[in-house]
Amino acid sequence: MTGANRILLPRGGFLALDWGRGESGRRLGKGVESGTIGEERARAGSRRRETRARRTIAAPAYITRAIPPYAILEEEALARIEATAERILAEVGIEFRNDPETRRLFAAAGADFDGDRARFEPGMIRELLGSAPAEFVQHARNPAHNVVIGGRNTVMAPAYGSPFVMDLDRGRRYGTLEDFRNFVRLAYMAPWLHHSGGTVCEPVDVPVNKRHLDMVLAHLTLSDKALLGSVTAPERAADSVEMCRRVFGTDFVDANCTIMGNFNVNSPLVWDGTMTGGIREYAAANQGSVIVPFILGGAMGPVTNAGAIAQAHAETMVGCALTQLVRPGAPVIYGNFLSSTALRSGSPTFGTPEPAAGSLVVGQLARRLGLPLRCSGSFTTSKLPDAQAMSESVNSMLAAIHCGANFLLHSAGFLDGLLSMSYEKFVLDVDFCGALHTYVRGVAVTEEDLAFDAEAEVGPGGHFFGCQHTIRHYETAYWESDLADNDPWETWSEKGALDAATRANARWKAMLAAYAPPPLDEGIREALDDFVARRKAGVEDAWH
Repeated sequence: MTGANRILLPRGGFLALDWGRGESGRRLGKGVESGTIGEERARAGSRRRETRARRTIAAPAYITRAIPPYAILEEEALARIEATAERILAEVGIEFRNDPETRRLFAAAGADFDGDRARFEPGMIRELLGSAPAEFVQHARNPAHNVVIGGRNTVMAPAYGSPFVMDLDRGRRYGTLEDFRNFVRLAYMAPWLHHSGGTVCEPVDVPVNKRHLDMVLAHLTLSDKALLGSVTAPERAADSVEMCRRVFGTDFVDANCTIMGNFNVNSPLVWDGTMTGGIREYAAANQGSVIVPFILGGAMGPVTNAGAIAQAHAETMVGCALTQLVRPGAPVIYGNFLSSTALRSGSPTFGTPEPAAGSLVVGQLARRLGLPLRCSGSFTTSKLPDAQAMSESVNSMLAAIHCGANFLLHSAGFLDGLLSMSYEKFVLDVDFCGALHTYVRGVAVTEEDLAFDAEAEVGPGGHFFGCQHTIRHYETAYWESDLADNDPWETWSEKGALDAATRANARWKAMLAAYAPPPLDEGIREALDDFVARRKAGVEDAWH
């Protein structure tokens, strides 16, 4: 290894990474030869901590789930939701604001326009989606980090879009470019995140019209995982694609997905020109678009799950169809962002049970369309990395896993209703992402797993610590959290009685201290720097 975070490329497509000071192995003590089980646990915990700094983790480039997605609704109910979505498209319609070219494309395909509003014959949009790929590869700068999006695969990416960042030392504050770079570094080092993400926080110390250049540059130089580009203006989307051409080559980018944009509907039922213009830029370049409604029940959509899902289905299908009008076969992901509202105050709420159940329905709808699915992960409205934050996040993450999400945005760092990106919550979430890698493997049932030989060896009243079956499996038998404290009370107390957030604070600092950038060809780096410098020099700073 050339650095603490250097990636090895062993057979089978797995990566050996150093999780800062930590290692989330799956180990079990070899047995109890003397003393109490509590004493053995204490000694084992001490040994684990002593070796963490020099151990590595074998982590996949993405997850292939062994567990099936959960089908929460029967055929009749799904058909009623789909029919309602078609009725919305035919009778209510979708507005396309400030984008004559998008209106022209849909009109040519058969949409009926009244000003900005388009109405669609039932089945028209679904037919347009027939050319969209059910599965595609997003190529990373390091081929070992290429991700397959679709099918039974899940790709986890950090949270996206927070204007604030926070940590236990400095509290909540506006994000800076250095914070942005730090989160790119952390995502690169995190073995259980497969993707670098996009706007991991807003670098508000950089002019609005130039910050996309610094953000994409950070992703392409500080990490070698796949990334999301800018979507805040069509020309910024074009810049993002052009920067990938500097890295991968023009011909390669034209033939392969190397970058994606995450595009939000202006719910209810409005696509604005900023988003549709960006979608057209990515699709024309054969790059990926993630099409996402933004529905807070009671505000941007109905308070009932079925109604909100029908609206979201209509909005999302139209955005996905636009990519195919621009370039049939362009990669596109069907997105899901359902959340709720505190109706007494109007405040958004995240990590609640109704949207979690709704996500299961959205997963069924996406599979019926044959499109890859994006879901959102570690949702919470908690203001701190506390019990509320983690319980709400687990609720959302498990729903995303069981609905069959292929691209899982907001997997780490999400806090305060997405207003804040938390350093501590980032590493807590990453640790849980690691547990999910084991969870999705399901339950193996082989002769070795049934372990009858162990039952025969141990017999009634014995223990399994020293039996041959345990010895064969002790290193891989169980997931072991890298942050949870499993020591006896006395040992935990002697070591400072640290809570999870405090342990996470030490972890992200250790990770950044151990960071080393992935190698990058000097010519490519010079080409990127030159492009960014020329684009910045060509426009005056704008702060809005």
